[in-house]
Amino acid sequence: MARQQLGVLNALDVAKTQWYHFTAIVIAGMGFFTDAYDLFCISLVTKLLGRIYYYVPGQTKPGTLPINVASAVNGVAFCGTLAGQLFFGWLGDKMGRKKVYGITLMLMVVSSIASGLSFGSHAKGVIATLCFFRFWLGFGIGGDYPLSATIMSEYANKKTRGAFIAAVFAMQGVGILAGGIVAIIVSSAFNRAFPAPAYENDAIGSTVPQADYVWRIILMFGSVPAALTYYWRLKMPETARYTALVARNARQAAADMSKVLNVDLEAEEDKVVRMSESQTNSYGLFSKKFMRRHGLHLIGTTTTWFLLDIAFYSSNLFQKDIFTAIEWLPAAKSMNAIYEVYKIARAQTLIALCSTVPGYWFTVALIDIIGRFTIQILGFFFMTVFMFALAIPYNHWKTDNHIGFVIMYSLTFFFSNFGPNATTFIVPAEIFPARLRSTCHGISAAAGKAGAIVGAFGFLYASQDKDVNLRDSPSYPAGIGMKDTLIALACVNAAGLLFTFLVPEPKGKSLEELSGENEAENGETEMQGTSSRTIPLSI
Repeated sequence: MARQQLGVLNALDVAKTQWYHFTAIVIAGMGFFTDAYDLFCISLVTKLLGRIYYYVPGQTKPGTLPINVASAVNGVAFCGTLAGQLFFGWLGDKMGRKKVYGITLMLMVVSSIASGLSFGSHAKGVIATLCFFRFWLGFGIGGDYPLSATIMSEYANKKTRGAFIAAVFAMQGVGILAGGIVAIIVSSAFNRAFPAPAYENDAIGSTVPQADYVWRIILMFGSVPAALTYYWRLKMPETARYTALVARNARQAAADMSKVLNVDLEAEEDKVVRMSESQTNSYGLFSKKFMRRHGLHLIGTTTTWFLLDIAFYSSNLFQKDIFTAIEWLPAAKSMNAIYEVYKIARAQTLIALCSTVPGYWFTVALIDIIGRFTIQILGFFFMTVFMFALAIPYNHWKTDNHIGFVIMYSLTFFFSNFGPNATTFIVPAEIFPARLRSTCHGISAAAGKAGAIVGAFGFLYASQDKDVNLRDSPSYPAGIGMKDTLIALACVNAAGLLFTFLVPEPKGKSLEELSGENEAENGETEMQGTSSRTIPLSI
């Protein structure tokens, strides 16, 4: 028999959309704006870093980052993110969401600025300090994942909860787009103020000394929106679900939410005590009961996020290499250093504007109508189809139809964002108990970042052509080539589709119904047969 829901939590579940919902979306979303901006803007400036710090006199091509350096610069933030997701996810359940929330934001702001101030006049010094600060930047970003998702899910009503969490995550798309726009503005301004010849005309003169300011300004700008929301993060009250179900302070939960909802709410202290003392609500993460009730769910959320991020981040971080391979971007030697940044930024901004950003907002509009499961299945399916469509006739796209390739490539991004890139973030914030919600989301997100690390380090090596003349640099080892790499990514997407069947459908249910926290002990069998099903009730 199901236990009655706490009044304060029921008030949140049935509340109409109010101003505080939008305030929470903006406050949490600005953190994700910075997350995406900082994680992806590095791909806009890696070629510039190669020209500035790894120029080799006499070579016919501009300087490029050595493959180990390129992997480190692209991937070190993901290593920090993975660690931050695990640590701050756990800390959010131990100390509370609010107490940790401001720490992660300030860490991101400080590290973002420090990345742009990386010091040293030689390559080793600059790259070493850049990687150091980007690790700690990633550490702060990692904490934002479980905390933002958990806070938004615990504030939202059950009718539009998916859309609210998706709206927070959609700021990732805005951050990616903003990174491209900032890079376009900065590179255009510097290129106009400090004109330079193409590399093939003047190898040394093609990289003006002022180019060193370009990448630093681009990296630092991401800290601005996040810094502006720091005060409002500190002013947010702790979520009622953490206060009531984890901290067991029914009076404080009722007082906080009375102010937020502008209604009078009863504290119900006796009910909180009874719920907290129940064996149904006392099992730990590594207990047999957790594995029996949520083990398959955790396997589902971790594997789907891991597989998604292999494809998503490898495609995002190395767009410039893919565009160069199909000759959509001009040859590097035909441009000066700053103009190359402009061309790369323009291409990536076009992709973000036409496919990445719309995909996020399609998810916001439809997730509470057709459900998380359906969106994730459709997303993985079409990502697989389009990846195979790019890979199998790859030589055709490369030589005869560049625009067709770009359109197909854009569609893979659309269906990743109107698909698993959004839903893998949303579902772990809904299906686990409040006392473990942030931890489990952090574990799921960390699995995703492990996939991003595979993509960041593995794609660069794998995509190198077997012909030494067609590689990014003659020093790079031979890989399997771009065509076979795209085929491998298509297979990864297909595997993600299969593992989606381990994830339940949370649409329209309260968080306590999904996690079993409002179930009586004798109702456990009933709950296991309904709201914890691994196959959704409706598709």
